[in-house]
Amino acid sequence: MDIRPTTDQDLGVFVDTLHAAFGRFPETPAEGGGGVWWAALEMDRNLLAVTADGQPVGTAGAYSFELTLPGAIPVPAAGVTAVGVLPSHRRQGVLGAMMRHQLTGLRARGEFLSVLLASEALIYRRFGYGPATYTRRLTVPRHKGDLALPRARATADAPVSGPTSGPASGTASGTIELLRRAECGEILEEVYDRYRRAQPGALSRPHRWWAVRAGQPPIAPAARYVAVHRDADGVPDGYACYSLGERDTLTVDETIAVDDAVFTALARFVLGHDLVGEVVFRHFPPEHPLRWQFADFRAGQVSDDTDWLWVRLLDVPRALTARGWFTDGELVLDVDDPFLGERGRYLLTVRDGKAGCVPTDREPDLSLDVSDLGSVYLGGTAPSTLVRAGHIRAHRPGAAVLADALFRAERPPHCLHWF
Repeated sequence: MDIRPTTDQDLGVFVDTLHAAFGRFPETPAEGGGGVWWAALEMDRNLLAVTADGQPVGTAGAYSFELTLPGAIPVPAAGVTAVGVLPSHRRQGVLGAMMRHQLTGLRARGEFLSVLLASEALIYRRFGYGPATYTRRLTVPRHKGDLALPRARATADAPVSGPTSGPASGTASGTIELLRRAECGEILEEVYDRYRRAQPGALSRPHRWWAVRAGQPPIAPAARYVAVHRDADGVPDGYACYSLGERDTLTVDETIAVDDAVFTALARFVLGHDLVGEVVFRHFPPEHPLRWQFADFRAGQVSDDTDWLWVRLLDVPRALTARGWFTDGELVLDVDDPFLGERGRYLLTVRDGKAGCVPTDREPDLSLDVSDLGSVYLGGTAPSTLVRAGHIRAHRPGAAVLADALFRAERPPHCLHWF
């Protein structure tokens, strides 16, 4: 078997092989060749596994993204995608060989982080990836969707404001305009880019994705309405992309907002939609304050609570010194990378928001797998949780507590982008 990089001429073979691996057939591209997820593939970053007689049996790809780290620091990250092996060649080492080839290639390009969305949770941890961001679905019956006035500002006799009370098109500092998806592509691209640069765990959406309409709504050309929020100066600073489906369910593909007030205004807008039985927020961020804003705390029902972005560190010192930090301290981390056959012990020193990370022979405070380091890296998983789960070993009292304080982010990481 040979693993080779692909070229533009391999696109058809690559797409057909990947679809065959999952037992599916490619959809028909829209006019002009866009509107399908593979339209944004970077063929110079993809791999094809072929047998000695030239039969393609496996695929693996990568996108060029930026990942926002804690501290609002965007860094390059390889977005691993399109990984598949034909059913006839599974359990024969094809996947492991492709993943090792890919990780070696990413390092050769100078990349120190890779990320992916795991189709199956059991597959990718053995290659050093750990779940690092989480997402959920929030379902709100419309008749329970009233939002209460913030108690910090409300007076004792202030009325409760519902989704249709007050200025129906926005807040005191902004307005909401309803557009069709086809009318606001540039607005969506600009607002998303502004949002992702400040949100830990968010990925960039390169212009090419918007241009070829690759991915899922609102990037894809599917018919959608978009509620665009504008600030007091008329500058777009948020949007909610939605559609109305069966059983009078309004589904919000994603809500993008530069701050909580804009998110609340957009939530109020969709919760006040006429002829709707329930509103479903897909990719609802963990620990988001909206549930606390309902007059009825039980109004929103959480479901599909799951992992989303998985992170893999390719260069531990570079990764740890790239992100922002919010507590001073020192930890010695003993990091095992069994898939690449590596082990390193590092002294992490944080002072005034910056970190140093150097090899050391000091006794470790924590021993952990590189996949667990990926899970805690963005601040979405507390190291103490993995200590309690038996995955990270704490060698001294207080080490887990210090690690929790060090690795926390300014807010929980969240990723909306599908790739």
